[in-house]
Amino acid sequence: QVQLVESGGGLVQAGGSLRLSCAASGRTFYTFDMAWYRQAPGQGREFVANVDWSDNKYYADSVKGRFTISRDKAKNTVSLQMNNLKPVDTAIYYCNLQERVAGTLVEQYWGQGTQVTVSP
Repeated sequence: QVQLVESGGGLVQAGGSLRLSCAASGRTFYTFDMAWYRQAPGQGREFVANVDWSDNKYYADSVKGRFTISRDKAKNTVSLQMNNLKPVDTAIYYCNLQERVAGTLVEQYWGQGTQVTVSP
């Protein structure tokens, strides 16, 4: 059974930092991208950042220059360093794994989510 387990959420004041981590387990993964999404209260789930198998990184405009995504392929982990946090970053953050074959998505997994709350 595939599991994605997030950690590192919490409460922080505006301007502060948090680091989220996610570990994937359950089977051998081959070519896969890893990403972070978030969902604020009353809002839909939105893309935050992802890193593909070639280590190309992509960010939502709202977090560029503040968040940094990184991965460890050997450990099947992905992290999100979040700096200069703002109250609008308050959300549940979800880890996402997308397994691809020749660029085509074949499987997708989600973590349970971790709460990030940024106070003014």
